[in-house]
Amino acid sequence: MKFIITVLILLTSKLLSLPVYAEDNLALPAFSKEYSPQRDPFKDAVAAIKLAKDTHRNVLIEVGGTWCTWCHKMDSFLADNPAIYRQLHSNFVLLKISVSDENDNEAFMKSLPPVLGYPHMYVSTPEGKMILSKDTAELLENGEYSKQHWLTFINDWQVNNNPATDKK
Repeated sequence: MKFIITVLILLTSKLLSLPVYAEDNLALPAFSKEYSPQRDPFKDAVAAIKLAKDTHRNVLIEVGGTWCTWCHKMDSFLADNPAIYRQLHSNFVLLKISVSDENDNEAFMKSLPPVLGYPHMYVSTPEGKMILSKDTAELLENGEYSKQHWLTFINDWQVNNNPATDKK
């Protein structure tokens, strides 16, 4: 009986140490929720890197905008697949950067490798080192976002599985 109680206590403490999320909506910083031309991407990047360090996650920079059809499709795909959405946010700090006619965030975008289409993603270590530039078309299969492609991406580029942070 003591063994069972000990196991339950350990499991409960482990669960309590994980971030607490609402079932439908994770408790995310504003820079993770939407593209906003009013936000300062440099300030948001500093905050995202700090959060990534504090939570041992990589930063996923997603560049796009409210005008972007594929950005809306990607958001819808993630909303329709809550397990993938939770995996994404459990393993990455998402930083959404708006590029639009209203604000192209030119200075910030010059610091990144070129974008060929939107949405576009970059992965950065918690130390701010860029380790991946990814065209989100690579996450498509037959013209739709693929659950398997997303899960593979998340697994391959989370902090414990990428070459920049691998301790092998």
